[in-house]
Amino acid sequence: MSLSPPPIGFDTDLLQKIAEHNSLQQMWLSGYLYGIAQQGASIPPAPKTVLPPTADTTLVTVPERPSITVLFGSHTGNSKKLANQTAQRLGTAGWQVKVEDMNDYPTKNLKNEQIVLLISSTQGEGEPPVAAEEFYKWLNSPRAPRLEQLQFAVCGLGDRSYLQFCQTGKDFDARLEALGAKRLVARADCDVDYEDTANEWIEAVLVHLPVPVAAPRAASVTPTALSGNRTAEPQLETIATIGTRKQPFEATILEKTQLNGRGSEKETWHLELSLEGSGIQYEAGDALGIYAQNPPSLVKEILYTAMLDGNKQVVFNGKTNTFRDTLLQDVEITTLNREVVENYANWTNNAKLKAILSDNDQLRSFLYGRNLADLIREFPAAMSENTLLSFLRKMPPRLYSIASSLLAHPEEVHLTVGAVRYQHNGRPHLGAASTFLADRVGVGETVSVFVEQNAYFKLPTDDKADIIMVGPGTGIAPFRAFVEERVERGASGRNWLFFGNPHFETDFLYQTEWLNHLKRGSLDRLDVAFSRDQQEKVYVQHRLLERSKLVFDRLENGGYFYICGDKNRMAHDVQSALVQIIATESGKGSDFALDYLKDLKKQRRFLEDIY
Repeated sequence: MSLSPPPIGFDTDLLQKIAEHNSLQQMWLSGYLYGIAQQGASIPPAPKTVLPPTADTTLVTVPERPSITVLFGSHTGNSKKLANQTAQRLGTAGWQVKVEDMNDYPTKNLKNEQIVLLISSTQGEGEPPVAAEEFYKWLNSPRAPRLEQLQFAVCGLGDRSYLQFCQTGKDFDARLEALGAKRLVARADCDVDYEDTANEWIEAVLVHLPVPVAAPRAASVTPTALSGNRTAEPQLETIATIGTRKQPFEATILEKTQLNGRGSEKETWHLELSLEGSGIQYEAGDALGIYAQNPPSLVKEILYTAMLDGNKQVVFNGKTNTFRDTLLQDVEITTLNREVVENYANWTNNAKLKAILSDNDQLRSFLYGRNLADLIREFPAAMSENTLLSFLRKMPPRLYSIASSLLAHPEEVHLTVGAVRYQHNGRPHLGAASTFLADRVGVGETVSVFVEQNAYFKLPTDDKADIIMVGPGTGIAPFRAFVEERVERGASGRNWLFFGNPHFETDFLYQTEWLNHLKRGSLDRLDVAFSRDQQEKVYVQHRLLERSKLVFDRLENGGYFYICGDKNRMAHDVQSALVQIIATESGKGSDFALDYLKDLKKQRRFLEDIY
C-alpha cells in the first residue's frame, strides 16, 4: 500500500521524528492524535524526563508512569541475564525499571508494587532455584498479602526433558492470580533454547503495559550484582558473536584420554579442546555447550521400526535435509519427555499411553531410560516422516562443567565426560553427546561449542576464603578448574576436596594431579570414598560426617561449600549430612541447622551444580 504525500506546508521535520519511532509507538501516536482532533483539544505538554547524568548507573525517571520491578530467581544465571535484557528493553521504551534478585528482595515491598515481571527457572523436578526458595515459600504461605493493585507477567525457564517443565514459573503465575493480581500477558514457558520465546514475551509485555510510552534518546536501568562473587555481569547477546548458542565455535580436539583403568565398569574421558582464535572467555564454574549428533545406530533403528524412508527430503526448523540426517543432527531422539508422549498418544489415540500420561508416577517410570525407538516399538503406528518430526523437539545442546582454568590453559577448554551406555528391555542404549565425544570424534576433528555462564557457581572473590568441594564421579570437573584457578591467582584460602567413585585402582580420576596438589599445598585436604573397595559401601557423605568438627569449623570461619554431580541421590545425601554436622557441632539441634543452611544459601556460600 502506497502512502499519499503530505499536504503543502506540512512540517516534514515532524514526519522525520515520527519515523524514528517503532511501529507500535507510531500506531499509538496515530490513535492519540486522532482522539485529540475529535475532541477539538490542543496537545498537552509532554511530561518532563529526567535524563541520567551517566548512562550506566542512573534510572530514567518518567513522572506519573508506574515503575516496573523485574524479579528474577536464577540457578545458573540465565534468569538473571533475561531479567537484565528485559529491563534494558523496557528502559529504552522510557519506563522506570529496577531489577531485583528474589534472594535479596524484601517481601514486604510486594504489596506496594504496581507492575511486576517475574522471571524464574525451575530446578530439577519442579523445585524453585535455591535463590528463590524463600520468596517462593513466603508467596505460597498465609503471610502473602492480597495483591489487587498489582499487574504481573511471568516467564519461566526450564527444560522439556524434565517431567515438571517450568513448574516454578507456573506456580508463581497461578499464585499471583490467586492473590488478586491481574495478568498482563500469558505466561511464557521457555525450553533450553529460550531466547526466541523470551523475546516474544518481552514484546508482548510492551504492547500490553497500561501506559503507552515514547522512546527517549537514552535510558538505563539499575544494575544487579552477585553477592560474594565476581561482579562481571553476563548479558544476553543481541548481536551474534562467535562462541554463542546461535553461532558456536568449531573447536579442535587436542587430546582425548580415558581416565578409568582397565577393568572399570565406568568409562570417563578427559578431552582438551582448542579455543585458539575464537576470543572465547570463560570462568571456573562455567559450562561448555556441545552440539552433538545422535547415535547412527539409533537412527537406523527408528527408520526400521517405523518403516520410514531415510532418503526423503523433509523440512525441520526451516532447514531442508534428508529425513535420516534430520534424525541424526536436528531432533531429540535419545530421551523422551511428556510433550513427545502426549503428541504421540493424541495422534494414535492410544488408551494405554493416555492412561500412563494421567499418572505422574507411571509417566516418570515410563520415561526413564526409554528413547524414541522404544516408544515406536511398544506402541507401533503407521505414520509419515513429517508426522513423526511434528512430535519431536529441536535437539538441545548438552552442557558439561568445564574442567580447566583459562588462566592455567590459555585458549583451551577441558572436559570430563562420562560415556552413557546402558541396557533397556534387552537392547543397548547410548547417550547422545557423551558417546558422540567418546566414539565418533577424535583428535584433530572439530566440535561445535559455546560457553554457558554459570553465574551462581563461582569461586569466592576473597582469595583468603576457604572452600570445601564435594564432587564424586564426573562431579570432579569444576573442582579441577577451581584449584587450578586458585593456584594461578595465588589464593591463600585452603582447598579441601571430597571425591568418590567405585574403586581406587580404576576410578580415581586425575589421581596424579590431586596428589601433586596435595604435595605442593594447593590442596589442603583430600578425602576419598571408594564405595566398592570394602564390604560396606562408603560414600562422600560418610567421609563428611567423619570430619564433622573440621567441616563446621571452616563454615564458622567463613568457608564456602560446593557440591557438583548427581542430583537424584548424592546431592540430597550430602546436604542431609551437612545438616547433621551443623546440628551436632553447634549443639543446637536440627531446627537451628536448617536455618543455618538456609543462611549459607542466602549468602551464596552453599552452592550446587547438580544434574
